Amino acid sequence: MTFTLPGRRPDSGLGNLGSSPGDPARNVDWTLLVVQYALTVIGCFIIYSASRTRIDSDPYAFVTRQVVFAIVASVVMVFVMSVDYEWLKERARFLYGATLVLLALLVMVGLVTGQDRITFDLGPFNLQPAELAKFTTLLVLAAYLADERSDEVSYPRFVGGLLLVGAPTVLVIMQPDLGSASVLIAMAMGVLLVAGAKPKYIALISALSLVTVGAAFVGRFVNQYQIERLRVFLDQETTNPQLQDAVYQVRNSVRAVGTGGVWGQGWLQGPLTNGRDIPVMWADFPFAAVAEQFGLVGGAALLGLFGVALARIWRIAHLSRDLLGTYLCAGVFTMLLWQVFQNVGMTLGIMPVTGLPMPFISYGGSSLITYFAMFGLVQSVHMRRMR
Repeated sequence: MTFTLPGRRPDSGLGNLGSSPGDPARNVDWTLLVVQYALTVIGCFIIYSASRTRIDSDPYAFVTRQVVFAIVASVVMVFVMSVDYEWLKERARFLYGATLVLLALLVMVGLVTGQDRITFDLGPFNLQPAELAKFTTLLVLAAYLADERSDEVSYPRFVGGLLLVGAPTVLVIMQPDLGSASVLIAMAMGVLLVAGAKPKYIALISALSLVTVGAAFVGRFVNQYQIERLRVFLDQETTNPQLQDAVYQVRNSVRAVGTGGVWGQGWLQGPLTNGRDIPVMWADFPFAAVAEQFGLVGGAALLGLFGVALARIWRIAHLSRDLLGTYLCAGVFTMLLWQVFQNVGMTLGIMPVTGLPMPFISYGGSSLITYFAMFGLVQSVHMRRMR
């Protein structure tokens, strides 16, 4: 005879396996989680290999900070996973508004000081509001589109979504941070496409984006360094003395990829990775360090892990219980795909250098925490798909 406490279900003796199949705790996508942490661990090794020779006092400085960032990011992700994404939807407007305030304050600080600012210096760490904008803008856009409950986005709803994305995008461009702005635009296009926006609407976003970036250049909202990067991309064989530093950086990143060959030079053996030929390699050009040390095989394996993550996010989007979950997954999918493509592309010289980090691989707390939070959103959708 089995005795149970009043009001308590009999224990099967198998832990949470005796709970309902719809219990969120039983529906974590472990494949996505393992891939995410595998990328983070790889990122720590790459950061160490690319930065250890740059700081004589402490070769572990950057990788130690990245590990701390990963721990903080894990706490944030667990919180996002533990709450229903509907709960976050109810607070989307507040989070979005707070992000706009931070972005506006950053632009004002830059104007007052006369210096370009993309982060708030908070002492032991820097806060980059543009990274926060990726999370909050996705949340508010998905919530806004899901409220229509339709298979096709109406024109008024499309314009409203465009304004929601446009406000933070313009503020990010004014910092100036064209890389993060491009991620917001890519996210908007992905979500709107999945939501049923007509092709002409997507074409309108593309046109407006080009006009906005063009106006930023004409209005001198971008700094001289970014103008030089664009000129180098358009003419990588230039002999202009003013552009040699930017050309040197791009050429060496391409050289690092070629030096790696098929199998690579070996862990900590890459001459360009060990040298000082590629500035801020651990943040802007980590793929060059991967390719030089582990070759074509290592680079393909890294991209393969991103491919697995994208496939799992796509699957979760299809399994979502509602449109909100589908739109959230579509946004994360698009941002991850675009950011990886852009980072690898600028390493190979087929995209302009924007300083856009490679998710989970590049050094940086704001980026790492944001992507952990966004993957937490995807997990929240998957964990509650049967409710």
